Amino acid sequence: MQVEILGNADTITEQNGALVIKTPQAEARVMVYSPTIIRICISKNFDKTDSSFAVIEKPLDKFTYQKLTDTIEVSTSALKLVINKDPLRFNFYTADGNPLSGDDARFGTIWQAERVINYRKLYADEKFIGLGEKAGDLNRRGCNYVNWNTDASMHTITTDPLYKTFPFFIGLHSGLTYGLFFDNTHKSYFDFGATTDEQMSWFGADGGDMNYYFFGAQNIRNILEDYTWLTGRMEMPPLWSLGYQQCRWSYMSADEVLAIALKFREKNIPADVIYCDIDYMDDYKIFTWNKETFPDPKGMIAKLKAIDFRLVTIVDPGIKIDEEYPEYNEGVANNYFATYPNGELFTASVWPGRCHFPDFLNEEAREWWGASFKALTDPGVEGFWNDMNEPAAWGQNMPWLVKFGEKFMPEIRNVYGMQMARATYNGTKRILNNKRPFILTRAAYAGTQRYSAVWTGDNAATDEHMLFGQRLVNSLGLTGMSLTGVDIGGFMGNPTPQLMVRWNSLGVYTPMFRNHAAKGMVMREPWQWGEENEQIIKKDIEQRYKLLPYIYSGFYQSAQTGLPLSRTLAIDYTADENVFDVSYQNQFLFGDSILVAPVISTAETVDVYLPADDWYRLSNDEKYTGSQVVNVQCPLTDLPVFVKAGAIIPMQSIIQSTNEHGDGILFVHIWKGDQPNEFIYYEDDGLSYDYQKGAYYKRTLVFDPQKKKLIFSAVEGTYPSKYSKIQLVWHGFEEVGNIEVENNSQPFTIPY
Repeated sequence: MQVEILGNADTITEQNGALVIKTPQAEARVMVYSPTIIRICISKNFDKTDSSFAVIEKPLDKFTYQKLTDTIEVSTSALKLVINKDPLRFNFYTADGNPLSGDDARFGTIWQAERVINYRKLYADEKFIGLGEKAGDLNRRGCNYVNWNTDASMHTITTDPLYKTFPFFIGLHSGLTYGLFFDNTHKSYFDFGATTDEQMSWFGADGGDMNYYFFGAQNIRNILEDYTWLTGRMEMPPLWSLGYQQCRWSYMSADEVLAIALKFREKNIPADVIYCDIDYMDDYKIFTWNKETFPDPKGMIAKLKAIDFRLVTIVDPGIKIDEEYPEYNEGVANNYFATYPNGELFTASVWPGRCHFPDFLNEEAREWWGASFKALTDPGVEGFWNDMNEPAAWGQNMPWLVKFGEKFMPEIRNVYGMQMARATYNGTKRILNNKRPFILTRAAYAGTQRYSAVWTGDNAATDEHMLFGQRLVNSLGLTGMSLTGVDIGGFMGNPTPQLMVRWNSLGVYTPMFRNHAAKGMVMREPWQWGEENEQIIKKDIEQRYKLLPYIYSGFYQSAQTGLPLSRTLAIDYTADENVFDVSYQNQFLFGDSILVAPVISTAETVDVYLPADDWYRLSNDEKYTGSQVVNVQCPLTDLPVFVKAGAIIPMQSIIQSTNEHGDGILFVHIWKGDQPNEFIYYEDDGLSYDYQKGAYYKRTLVFDPQKKKLIFSAVEGTYPSKYSKIQLVWHGFEEVGNIEVENNSQPFTIPY
């Protein structure tokens, strides 16, 4: 196999805002997107369109650089890129000269046939986090991974690859941080020193360009803000999607769906969403209803809405070959399906039998797909679950010969699910007018946060999968995906009652709280586990609903900054080695102030690492000093959850669904701390896009314990809050005294 190593620079010019460097092997282009983002793209044959599925921003028109004898230096206020000319190598530094990351001097970028690889320096203390949905530990050092979206049914906690591709990681060394996004949709590879005798790390792909974006912000929060600026941020989700969701493969009839929903209401167990899996369809044909078991979809959904339930229905990409099926005929007539190079339609078998597959890279095909959702929206469906979109077919990998427009399968497999989610999102958003759809996808690529939520696929009913699932959620949060979830209880297998209770308690603090199970498994509804366990599960679900004001404000933070709701402790405590310890790596912050320690179902006590700050046990206000390991009780009734000293957490009274107005009281809980703290409270109607036009309610809550002063800032936005009364709840304050409260600049004093 021929090996080519990027050699010496021949010519250096500036073209259209890019620094263009030509070598005998390829051409390199350097573009600056912001003071902290620089792009390197090295290609043998540049695509004139320079398009990206992930990136939505454009480079700056001009930037500063110097041509020196042996190097070229590109400088911004935050970064310095030193480009060695002979041979061509790229090395990144902070503005004051501290090395962040760079090419291995020997190899840099190389080609082996069509495969392109970049070899990089590896620092002795370097850690790596990110890549999204990947097995292994929080610290990826010493591991290697493949990105090739796969229907990973029955996966284990070591399976790689899984369903999604997020070729973005964050490097940590010498007290410094950097990020790197390899925007290449081909099958790609990342090796973080696993196979190089600790000499270097490397990443590459089977084809395409060496095209990466380097992020130089000096903390993880800012890197995530930059990455999600570049690739887009999530919109505010519909509020109802943040409530409890009940799913199963499958509820087999409209009568069963309604019976399950009614039982939630009869038992006063809060819930908002129920799902229909593939059996609601006519012979598994997308955009149809089974006329025998679901004879009146509109009537069924009307009954669900009357008791404040929304319905989410599954959709798969495979279109059944059936000449009496309108979607099949329309797709064939308009050339909307994938083909072989000779124009013959590609056929593979999945749930409906022999199927064709939409070309979601085709804008007209996406428009057609999106318009087809009227078969679901007309009866009243508002949530759409995209499954099997790796794309999956029996036998797994589709032939590389298959074409989607002008691109072949190897180049588009990793983005197929994202483009399906894009088509679903755009289509349903248009049909629903000003109403927010809820989109959920199994397969994804960088930038999917603009269109959809994700879940982690077909997990198993075991303690190790419960802990692994939380690690996946935390890692997905490092790639811009904030609205994420797992199948609570495990998709395959039958959980013990103890595991079901424990997993449900963790679900309270999972961004998307969905219970799901496979056909043939035991029923998973809260009342299936005995009266005592039902009451524990009910209490935990009630806790989720009490926390919704805090959770919804957390998603506002995600939509504004890209910071996830569930976040690894490495984001805020990057320099603390304990957060990378395998004993504590599953712990996470839920929003700014709540720390959750997942624990197996059989444990009665557990060691928890509490980082710097003081902490209070949420259940009993017991105070702990941080920067230490504490051994705490963890009965099934009390998952170890802690609140940071100084925290401000808004809550509400228990409601049965997000459609319920409640008693109008917003409870503002404040935990005693030594330092001033603030919380940005956010509210809107939870349903429409009016918030984008100013119809929201936002204010900053600031508590200064030294001054004994609580400030409610003036209200921003035109939306009237659904809460008519604020009740303050104090935690950890032993002495009785007075506190000054300033509300809309009007001070008054109240006892606490």
